[in-house]
Amino acid sequence: MTSEPGSSDWHARAKALRFATGHFIDGEHVEALAKARFTVVNPATLEPLCEVAAGTSADVDRAVASGRRAFASGIWRRKAPRERLEILSRYAQLIERHAGRFGLLDTLCMGKPIGDMMAIDVPQAVQTFTYFAELCDKIEGAVTATATDALHYILREPLGVVGCIVPWNYPLLMAAWKVAPALAAGNSVVLKPAEQSPLSALLMAELFVEAGGPPGVFNVVNGLGEAVGAPLALHADVNKIAFTGSTEVGKRMLIYAGQSNLKRVSLECGGKSPQIFLADLGDMDRAVHYAINGIFGNMGEVCNAGSRLLIDKPIAEAFIARFIELGRNAYRPGDPLDPCTNLGPLVTASHRARVVSYIERGRKEGARVEFGGDRPDLPGSYLNPTLFSKVTNQMTIAREEIFGPVAAAIEVDGLEEALQVANDSPYGLAASVWTRDLRSAHLAVRDLEAGVIWVNCFDHGDMTQPFGGYKQSGQGRDKCLESLLSYTQTKSAWVHLG
Repeated sequence: MTSEPGSSDWHARAKALRFATGHFIDGEHVEALAKARFTVVNPATLEPLCEVAAGTSADVDRAVASGRRAFASGIWRRKAPRERLEILSRYAQLIERHAGRFGLLDTLCMGKPIGDMMAIDVPQAVQTFTYFAELCDKIEGAVTATATDALHYILREPLGVVGCIVPWNYPLLMAAWKVAPALAAGNSVVLKPAEQSPLSALLMAELFVEAGGPPGVFNVVNGLGEAVGAPLALHADVNKIAFTGSTEVGKRMLIYAGQSNLKRVSLECGGKSPQIFLADLGDMDRAVHYAINGIFGNMGEVCNAGSRLLIDKPIAEAFIARFIELGRNAYRPGDPLDPCTNLGPLVTASHRARVVSYIERGRKEGARVEFGGDRPDLPGSYLNPTLFSKVTNQMTIAREEIFGPVAAAIEVDGLEEALQVANDSPYGLAASVWTRDLRSAHLAVRDLEAGVIWVNCFDHGDMTQPFGGYKQSGQGRDKCLESLLSYTQTKSAWVHLG
């Protein structure tokens, strides 16, 4: 029996790891036209990891032209759906075969624990490509009922070139959520990964060609948002932008679409997800465990992190006490290449400083730190998990997305007030409610203003689950059949038979 790799094994693999650092355009790794590069820093050590090609609008033009040529040729979009299915299935298998490389790339770039990469991110990316591969031959048109002298049918066709802009918190998985349905529908793709975590995207594109994907169909351009993301969103030959990131930048995507060619835009933006714990929740320990994992998992760097704990007053004291007891040491900062570590560093030192500023703001506004709020004695951009009590929904830490391991406990008086507080937010990505009462559960599902609602759980789901938000958490959905169809457009054909 082969034992699972330990910390020393992963460090040895990391030391021996070689990776591409250019762009990937027209089936090849290439340098930036301006020859410029930027530095990627390992957040666990704050030491430079590598230098990567820094793209400009000229590189975007080159990648979009490559995608447009491939689309116009029909080499991908006009393949029989079963052929696309077979290629994407082989592609999913290649991602799985290279799981260790993908795990190392994202761990080294953004600090995600290697255990999480191997148990969550890579398997779910494989599942994403497998799911959308299986949908390639499920895209259907329609024949409508019309007069006897006409035949009317509706076709679904790919859009063209899709620009995918993805964040650093789930570099591989968020790219998969955008790229897989775009490719399955027959589009060409230009992927712009976050500058903090660009390396796994390059391996993704390389393996697509190895699986039999035609060169030019899947391109990657690295660089800063203003240098690559904005030109991609403004490009007149891009037919859709699929974006995951901050609400502020998401709003710019809509502006760029209007300033250019009215391209389609799908947005998955920020969140401030409430977890509602009613007095009749039943198993308190189970609920507390979900609450802890819902905010401290992935270092709290999660769009739908359950950062607001709305706790019914009759159980508030006991719930918070149990959260302190179980949560204080549940997530311990450590070496992300150690499989036992469940809390890595925050993505950059500047992001840690931003999260710390929120903690200081919480203290000044009168919230009480129950634990955490400080930095461990480690060299990287680490922060200890933090719980605030005595929070009101008007405080900054209850209203703004912190994107770090900071939980805010807010006491509420029953379901009605819990729903009012939950919805008193510009965001509406996700929410949960814990109760044994069926009526309360259904009322919460009906009245919560969020795109994803969990009842007596948090962050559960599969590929059939639409993922996306209400309000300033964006519009459009990832995963699911609806996502695939959003990368297509309909064409109506009316045939006169008279």
